[in-house]
Amino acid sequence: MAKTQYQATGRRKSSVARVRLLPGTGRVVINKRDLENYFGTELLRQEVLRPFDVTGTAGRFDVIATVHGGGTTGQAGALRHGISRALCEVDNDEYRPSLKAAGFLTRDPRMKERKKYGLKKARKASQFSKR
Repeated sequence: MAKTQYQATGRRKSSVARVRLLPGTGRVVINKRDLENYFGTELLRQEVLRPFDVTGTAGRFDVIATVHGGGTTGQAGALRHGISRALCEVDNDEYRPSLKAAGFLTRDPRMKERKKYGLKKARKASQFSKR
């Protein structure tokens, strides 16, 4: 018997997305809000749904996700990563090669650099003066 629910976690920068995929009509709910209400720009909405376009599964799964941390772009990237990993749980042999080729299964390792003492930010120092 096939599983009816698939779970995965996606991460980008300081954002973490917990994703559940259910067989359905393609509805996406993020933090109890629709995709259109959660992400204001069309570009971010397309970014979240790209794993479905790559695998040809648009409209076959409902997505219920909880996202926290980071900004809107980081959250969209974390959602994309989580959806891709959940699709691999659905059918690893069929979906993994196309998702891997598109780069959706690779966790983006770039993080904000920590602030150092004596500096204003990670690398920004106060203005140099000879006197």
